[in-house]
Amino acid sequence: MATTVLASRGSREQPSGRDNVPGRSALRTTAGLLFTPILLSAVCLALFAYLGSRDLDDIERRSINAEVIGRSLVEHLRLVALSTVIVVVIAVPLGILLTRPGPRRLAPVFLALANIGQAVPSVGLLVLLAVTAGIGFSQAVVALVVYSLLPVLRNTMIGLQRVDRTLIDAGRGMGLTRTAVLFRVELPLAIPVMLAGIRVALIINVGTATLAVFTNAGGLGTLIETGIVLNRITILLTGSILAAVLALAVDWLAGLAERLLRPRGL
Repeated sequence: MATTVLASRGSREQPSGRDNVPGRSALRTTAGLLFTPILLSAVCLALFAYLGSRDLDDIERRSINAEVIGRSLVEHLRLVALSTVIVVVIAVPLGILLTRPGPRRLAPVFLALANIGQAVPSVGLLVLLAVTAGIGFSQAVVALVVYSLLPVLRNTMIGLQRVDRTLIDAGRGMGLTRTAVLFRVELPLAIPVMLAGIRVALIINVGTATLAVFTNAGGLGTLIETGIVLNRITILLTGSILAAVLALAVDWLAGLAERLLRPRGL
């Protein structure tokens, strides 16, 4: 009798299983991954339809044709890609170094310098570099590197500092050297936090690169500046929408890379 009651109670309390179906969970994940590219494609199609319905004058046709937009997009991507690679090459090894026992005391100094770089307004930083070092693509890249260094440096240090000390001691107890522990224990566990910092740096660079037009470095900011200077709302909207779409697309790709590069089990 008691066994029957417990069995019936267990059957009532047992979840229906609708939310535990693997296929349905995978379907939701796939739908979530495809939502952003579908939305961005719809925005681009809407922008194309809007431009096709407008009677563009000579200035607008010269500023928002396929050649000009393609060149501006390539320049923007070059700025973002090169600056982000340089940030990763500088900030990740520096973050690792500043978590080691000896150089750890210098961490506040480097973090303060990185904070200063991000605290300065991006336009002011670009103007400062233009005045002191001239204008051009290289100066814009330097400004982007200085402006986006902090997230990668800080997340690298935080990711390594959050690794459980007992795991490090276990690795040392197994006979691993400090270098082996770093590459086989600490860095794999810190990768999710480090990737989040790189993702933030990417988005910062995409947005800030629109200001690179003030150092004659090109990019989608050229369309925005042309629309403002010439009072052409169509050109301004085109540049602004394309910059926003690019930022969301880069964020989506960075999130996908973060999901794929995350070590299994984390």
